Amino acid sequence: MVGKLIALVLPLGLDTFAVAAALGVIGVKRRVRISAMLSSFEAGMPLIGLALGAALGEAIGGAADFVAIGVLLAFGLWMLLGSEVAEQQRLVQFASMRGPAALLLGVIISLDELAIGFTLGLLRLPVVLVIALIAGQAFLLAQLGLRLGERMSARLREGAERLAGVALAGLAVALLAEKLV
Repeated sequence: MVGKLIALVLPLGLDTFAVAAALGVIGVKRRVRISAMLSSFEAGMPLIGLALGAALGEAIGGAADFVAIGVLLAFGLWMLLGSEVAEQQRLVQFASMRGPAALLLGVIISLDELAIGFTLGLLRLPVVLVIALIAGQAFLLAQLGLRLGERMSARLREGAERLAGVALAGLAVALLAEKLV
């Protein structure tokens, strides 16, 4: 259980750090507000994904585990191969938005957490513990990323996000192997 928990939470932490570091590079000043917003999305999106995944799982039955693995793999690859320019534009918008526009952008930025929610049932991990760990690491790593962002190179930040993609894709492959064996 601990291995699956680390494999799930660590990539999200790296992704949060990469997002926060990018915001730090562009000079965001409201660090606590941004960290709270990021951790709220990071914690909330898996719950939405869990609710959607449960309904979908009931509808498709035995194939649900394979769909969840596919979603996790797709988001891992998306993080690994995603467009850095588009991500940077979204982050600049996120830092300056308020109200419904900020909520929409926060949802877009945290789509990988939505995918994690789909897979929570498959991983058979305690949901409350997972959400608490995701929220806690998101806040801490957002603070760290924002503070180090202006000192960090873009290459290192991109590497953290790519590592998160590799870890999520690797978790998907491990789950598939476990399912097939």
